[in-house]
Amino acid sequence: MRFDILTLFPSAFPGPLEAGVLGRALAAGRLEVEAHDLRDWAQNKHRQVDDTPYGGGAGMLLKPEPVFRAVRELQARREAPVILLTPQGRLLDHDLALELAGHEALLLVAGRYEGFDERIRSLADYEVSIGDFVLTGGELAAMVLVEVVARLTPGVLGDADSAREESFADGLLEYPQYTRPPEFEGLRVPEVLLSGDHQRIQAWRREHALERTRARRPDLLTNTKKKE
Repeated sequence: MRFDILTLFPSAFPGPLEAGVLGRALAAGRLEVEAHDLRDWAQNKHRQVDDTPYGGGAGMLLKPEPVFRAVRELQARREAPVILLTPQGRLLDHDLALELAGHEALLLVAGRYEGFDERIRSLADYEVSIGDFVLTGGELAAMVLVEVVARLTPGVLGDADSAREESFADGLLEYPQYTRPPEFEGLRVPEVLLSGDHQRIQAWRREHALERTRARRPDLLTNTKKKE
């Protein structure tokens, strides 16, 4: 899968995406991440990509002209849905990640300053937020999206079951997990997990996933019922 990222800070990439599982996928060519400097599409000698908002207000906005030129040129090279990273977008969750993972390539536009000229939104196939908070720019949000979506791509994770069994994969938080030793400072691994009885283990995991979700994220149970 390929990710093209339009940004004012291309040197930020691939950054932490080079570590661990994603780093191995990048090295093996199963994953491609390329950052493009938005200033390359600016028209004046100062490479200006921002301006003050009409009507006044604090900060600067990204101008439409360089973004339109950049997106059109990049899409001419490779057709891909355009994703605008914005706190006003749809919250990135497991369902959206699965939808995005169905594409062979994605074009991410990382904002800066006080946001985008409103006309830039007409370019977007998706507007995506990673949470109800504001970042200085969209670069970290782009990295989060790449991480979340890429690991759902076949061949990126070493174990195909990993993505299926993680938190949110079935609308629930993940069940408690344990490893060796069976007892540590008086805290024991539940006997059922040592039993080798896979049917009982699955039932235990389901029960505790529901219990943990009910206690920590009851909103997920509401969302799961709506889907059903």
